[in-house]
Amino acid sequence: MKAIIYRRYGGPEVPELAEVEPPKVHVDSVLVRVRAAAVNPADLQMREGLAHANVPTCFPVIPGWDIAGVVEEAGPGAPEFRPGDEVVGYVRTSVSHLHGGYTELVSTDVPALAPKPDGLGSEQAAALPLTGLTAYQAVTRVLDVQPGESLLVYGAAGGGGSMADQIAAARGTTVLGADAAQRDDDQVTERVRALVPEGVDAVFDTVGRGTLERAAAAGHDATRYASTVDIAGPDTRPVFARLLSADLHAVTELAATGRLFSHIAVVLPLEAAADAHRLAASPAPAWPRDDHVQPKPRDETDVT
Repeated sequence: MKAIIYRRYGGPEVPELAEVEPPKVHVDSVLVRVRAAAVNPADLQMREGLAHANVPTCFPVIPGWDIAGVVEEAGPGAPEFRPGDEVVGYVRTSVSHLHGGYTELVSTDVPALAPKPDGLGSEQAAALPLTGLTAYQAVTRVLDVQPGESLLVYGAAGGGGSMADQIAAARGTTVLGADAAQRDDDQVTERVRALVPEGVDAVFDTVGRGTLERAAAAGHDATRYASTVDIAGPDTRPVFARLLSADLHAVTELAATGRLFSHIAVVLPLEAAADAHRLAASPAPAWPRDDHVQPKPRDETDVT
């Protein structure tokens, strides 16, 4: 089968299209034909070797954690899914090897999959798992924002930030958003204070670089702080996506009911994965908008 692999750490020049052996189906695993795979910042960090100290790597590696596709085969111990079921998957494992989503077929465990929301395209669905889990767990578990509370999100226009906005709003939370470029803008905290004079109840940071230090001016004595980037502060709660089946299903349910939407900048064919990595590493203005999407036939694999 076709897959994108890299044989060493490096920049966007190392991913290449290759022929690899199809994955095996275990007694309790599910074989999925991939229709779309998402590109995340974590893919770039893994490719560059930035996680080498924490994640065992066996080359060659098939990157990619997020997929949407169709079940081809389910093991006898995986009755939850049948051939033909449309699914989304968070296929991260503890070892970086020939397991990722930039390929035609993926074999994964039942907890890593959830039904694809009806009416959602494969590209939209593939963008849900990692950013959706990160945002959902930040809002509901780490910060535990409640109806009637207020949440300030830095990086609100980005993938995780925009999903946190929507998930918090669906819980009845008042959401205030700041763009990543506004992290050093004192007027942001002034405007937040004008809207919420008593201070916000929670702050979710996806930007880093000292954002939370400035955000403290928008809070009060009991404000909760969480970040996906700056996690060293004594009052900062770290946010990392965990594969919890209930949370993955909650994310897809929010999308199925129209309360969670993923924004897609560009769709490229599988063989252009290196270009997708270059785009992901570039400043946001370099991204094509939706009117530049390049749709592919449904029997091919896209990267989004």
